[in-house]
Formats: sequence, structure tokens, C-alpha cells
Amino acid sequence: MNAFTLLPFIVLIAAMFLMTRSAKKKQQQAANMRNEMQPGSGVRTIGGMYATVKEVNEDTVLLDAGPGVDLLFAKNAIGAVLTDDEYNRIVHGIEHDLKSDADIVPDDASSLTETDESADAAAAASDDKAVDLGKKDAAEDKADEAPEAAEDKADEEPKKTDGDTDTK
Repeated sequence: MNAFTLLPFIVLIAAMFLMTRSAKKKQQQAANMRNEMQPGSGVRTIGGMYATVKEVNEDTVLLDAGPGVDLLFAKNAIGAVLTDDEYNRIVHGIEHDLKSDADIVPDDASSLTETDESADAAAAASDDKAVDLGKKDAAEDKADEAPEAAEDKADEEPKKTDGDTDTK
């Protein structure tokens, strides 16, 4: 047999090996994540429910979904184990931000529209003039034209008729 005839088979076998290897890695990482669960950690199930781990057994996990609501799930049903900050952000809406509070953007635009004297003084001291877009000048030019010039333009433009003409 020729080496070129074996090449497609070798490539196919190598591709299958790489795909199964990456799938096994993902399964191993998921199993490690599930084994590292401890009571008190926040989790997301594969169905999208967020809960806190109450008890971890060999194949099952007891989750606290709310006050007085305990649910028993299989370990395989846990989609992700979340960090405390991520769980609090998603479930309780608590943002843990390490930045200063000075950079917070307000929820409404009222602080952007309020007027204060310092802004008025800065606007008065500014040497910037309003930008003229030419719309006002064009309107004034039309008003300044002589009525005779307007009549000349009207004569130059073809007049609209209702379709009946004397020429045939």
C-alpha cells in the first residue's frame, strides 16, 4: 500500500482521538467542580435554578432554594459552582465593586439636567459661539428676494396642468 492512501485514515483517527480527549477533559473538569462543592456555596443547576448547597452526599446534593424550600438534586444536575460575589450579584442583586463610589453613574438623568451657578458661569465665560448651520441664512435670503424675481422664477418653471392640452 501507498503512504498517500493511508494518509486520510491516519488524519481521521487523529481527529477522533483529539475530539474524545477534549471531551474527556471537559467531563473531568465538571466532575472535579462537582466534587469541590461544599455546604454554603452557590450553584446553578442545568435547568437554570440558583440555590445554595445545604448538604453534599455521594451522588446527590441537597439545595436550599429559599426559606423552607429544600430540594434534592443529583450531582450531575449541577451546571456550575459560583463564587460568592457572582452568586450574590445574580440572586440578591448585590454588586461588590472594588472601585470607588465616585464613579457611579446615576439611574436617572435628573443630575445631568439640573442647573447650577458654576455651570452657568462657565457657559458665560466661554468664548465659543453657536454653530451656524446656514438654515437661518437661507430662509432670510428667500424673504429678501424682490417679488419680481419670485415671479420670474415662477415663469421659468413649467406650470402644472390637469392633463388637457390644446396641442396635439
